[in-house]
Amino acid sequence: MTMMKPMSFLEMLDQSRDIMLNPSVATFERHEQRGTLANAATYVGAAALISALIGAISGGPIGFLSSLLASLAQFFVFTGMVYLLGQKMFGGTGNWDEVAYTFSLFTAPLIVLGALVALVIVLFSWVPILNLLVGLVGLVVSLLMLAVQIYYAYLAVQSGMNLRTGSQAAIVLVLAFLATLLVSALLGSIVGAIFA
Repeated sequence: MTMMKPMSFLEMLDQSRDIMLNPSVATFERHEQRGTLANAATYVGAAALISALIGAISGGPIGFLSSLLASLAQFFVFTGMVYLLGQKMFGGTGNWDEVAYTFSLFTAPLIVLGALVALVIVLFSWVPILNLLVGLVGLVVSLLMLAVQIYYAYLAVQSGMNLRTGSQAAIVLVLAFLATLLVSALLGSIVGAIFA
């Protein structure tokens, strides 16, 4: 791979905006070779740090640390699995840089948005009746964000791994999700045992 100039946050934010407002395989392909795994790590790391700082308001230092580590670990396990499964199962021709970078362009903003939604729910959790309404709206927003994330991931895996059939992309995403759940559970039990 050729050496690339470092990507600025403003460039990544602009690319995120483009992907989120114009979601298509072509839009993802326009940006996939502009960044690297290191750029993805920086962008998702910044989002995870913001999320962890917001999480610290309700969860203290443990909430901060668990939110930060979980966001980063899940992102890299998931994108690594998308890359490996796409390549091994369907002969995908992308690389991990492209997969991680394209996924970071929608994952980072959604991590921050999810943390803000959680913060609003926590802030109103002590207000009777209003807490129920805010919780319900938070649930609906969270489900919508999940649907959006699945849609963007579906497009990103087609672009990043050059998989052109919807069934191949869907299979890769489901298997990567299951593998990420398994790894997250294992890491969670290890961390739980350390702090117990």
